[in-house]
Amino acid sequence: MQLNNNVTEFILLGLTQDPVRKKIVFVTFLLFYLATLLANFLIITTIKTSQTLGSPMYFFLFHLSLSDTCFCTSIAPRMIVDALLKKTTISFSEGMIQVFSFHFFGCLGIFILILMAADRYVAICKPLHYTTIMSRRVCAVLVAMAWLGSCVHSLAQIFLALSLPFCGPNVIDHYFCDLQPLLKLACADIYVINLLLVSNSGAICTVSFVVLICSYVIILYSLRNHSAEGRRKALSTCISHIIVVILFFGPCIFIYTRPATTFPMDKMIAVFYTLGTPLINPLIYTLRNAEVKTAMRKLWRRKLISDDKR
Repeated sequence: MQLNNNVTEFILLGLTQDPVRKKIVFVTFLLFYLATLLANFLIITTIKTSQTLGSPMYFFLFHLSLSDTCFCTSIAPRMIVDALLKKTTISFSEGMIQVFSFHFFGCLGIFILILMAADRYVAICKPLHYTTIMSRRVCAVLVAMAWLGSCVHSLAQIFLALSLPFCGPNVIDHYFCDLQPLLKLACADIYVINLLLVSNSGAICTVSFVVLICSYVIILYSLRNHSAEGRRKALSTCISHIIVVILFFGPCIFIYTRPATTFPMDKMIAVFYTLGTPLINPLIYTLRNAEVKTAMRKLWRRKLISDDKR
């Protein structure tokens, strides 16, 4: 593992170097980040306090909102602050922490989406055995495995990052540290490391996407045997899940399944899955879910009643 190199910090060029555009970036993404925190915190609080949202689907949704919040927080605060600075630098150790946290919570979100698809499959295709298969203990073990798997993935990313020798160039044409832009700075043959990157992050994204799409195809096919009301409810849930899957995995596959090359559009695509998806997820899951909206209204009414009693 390469720990000794001549680079102690990296210079991040951000989304733009234009002073006026940097102010626009600051205001826009500050609002995006605050909206993301508010939306996901509302889902977390609603699920935690509601007695009607105790099913496995909402247990997994709780962890998805938690991972989305942490995933966005690993990137957004520094990006927002950097938009106010003329020169933005990040130390080598901070860069490695960012790589770890970004991949940890990103991978956790992927695994939670898979668990949510599995939950919908059992609920729709094996309804008589649902409570037995998706018991609270089983769900807890599955989520624990998701956290453990994310940790293993992130440690592998850190190992790859630390194995890169940096001899001098330290300017990253991006707004955060990730392996793809770091590969451009390495002063050695990166073919093997890039191959490992594709087989790690690229494989996780691609295989997970294929598994998720196949599972929802099977679910949708099985709906032909259900009643009209059952089809409508299941279809509404599955469509919202499929939208989330496509919006998240499309950009990720584009970034992590190709050779070590960068394109001008990479930064904007990265914005979409680092800041856009964590905000879109809670909107999709609340706007298309009557149970969550009802629970949120009850939570809001309880809050108003408690405020009136003071």
